Amino acid sequence: MKSEASPATARMEVPLLDLKAQYRGLKDQILPAIEEVCASQHFILGPHVKDLENSVADYSQAAHGIGMSSGTDALLVALMALEVGHGDEVITTPYTFFATGGTVARVGARPVFCDIDPQTYNLSARMVQNFIDEHCDFRDGRLINRVTGGHVKVLLPVHLYGQMADMQPLMDIARQFNLKVIEDAAQAIGAEYPAADGSGPRRAGSIGDIGCFSFFPSKNLGAFGDGGMCTANDDTLAGTLRIMRVHGGKPKYYHAVIGGNFRLDALQAAVLKIKLAHLDDWTAARQRNAAFYDQAFVAAGLTDRITTPVAMKGYRHIYNQYVIRVPDRDKLRAHLADSKIGTEIYYPVPLHEQECFAHLGYREGDCLESSRAARETLALPVYPELSQEQLQYVVDTIAGFYA
Repeated sequence: MKSEASPATARMEVPLLDLKAQYRGLKDQILPAIEEVCASQHFILGPHVKDLENSVADYSQAAHGIGMSSGTDALLVALMALEVGHGDEVITTPYTFFATGGTVARVGARPVFCDIDPQTYNLSARMVQNFIDEHCDFRDGRLINRVTGGHVKVLLPVHLYGQMADMQPLMDIARQFNLKVIEDAAQAIGAEYPAADGSGPRRAGSIGDIGCFSFFPSKNLGAFGDGGMCTANDDTLAGTLRIMRVHGGKPKYYHAVIGGNFRLDALQAAVLKIKLAHLDDWTAARQRNAAFYDQAFVAAGLTDRITTPVAMKGYRHIYNQYVIRVPDRDKLRAHLADSKIGTEIYYPVPLHEQECFAHLGYREGDCLESSRAARETLALPVYPELSQEQLQYVVDTIAGFYA
């Protein structure tokens, strides 16, 4: 095992993400597309948005795509379209970005946090079933939380870091208890789950009632600002989502329901359509980088100190993040920062421990795996434009820390 980074790479910089490198390769395609939108002066919805919606729906194996103003708004509109509100409860994971639980609270519902699988960091179907068995009754086709009296209405798994949750047992639970399913696929566009019937893999956003995607600039498919999308297979539900994103108006100025301003703009759609054509190549590069890390950590003799990401058999992991689990995480991160290597902690405080959710009554010891992941995980650079020299420098620097 190397104890120090080699002198040739000692001054190397490795940012967590380098979007400028991506832009340099696409500039000649993107600028004319932006100019076209500017010349048309058609900035809100319109043909560019419709074209992107169709393309993302096809890519995600869904019947409909509905462009939204952000991934957060996609989640919010999905909950609104399913009429989730006061007195309702939504089962989800506490180990996720805040928007997952925050949007549930924003519609007046109660998030119910069930723990994660420690290997994949995704919502554990076993823990969901345990919550139902221990705390709920199924009455007249409705799942009722005996403690709160709330109607458990939605199951909201998150496909974290680019790998899908174990959807088959979650969907079985949803069907048994009449739950709607929203897939938080913000980090998982193009990720796949193996179908149990052998019919071929299913993509993120195509299995539940609604899939929710984020096009935040740091995502694998990132816009030049905020953007998002919902996917759906049901025609009526897709129509509801389209109405909800324009203040609930259909026709314009006539409102049977209250929605919001959740529209994706044409400039973002034009940029995203160009990037979508490159997404599979970028995913392959991320997968190669992840495989390099996996092999290099073995070669460096670090497997007793570092737990590398688990890519489940038959899944397509798109590596939105490459997340390791390590002892002395915070000290390692400081060491990497001193060596000019960018990292990030996703997420340092799980949702059930957040101050704004203190009223839910979670206590120390609840969701133990989520709390442990928050203490031990660290995301390393994995973006497509990284060189092997940069990847090796990251590994050598980590080896030097643990030597």
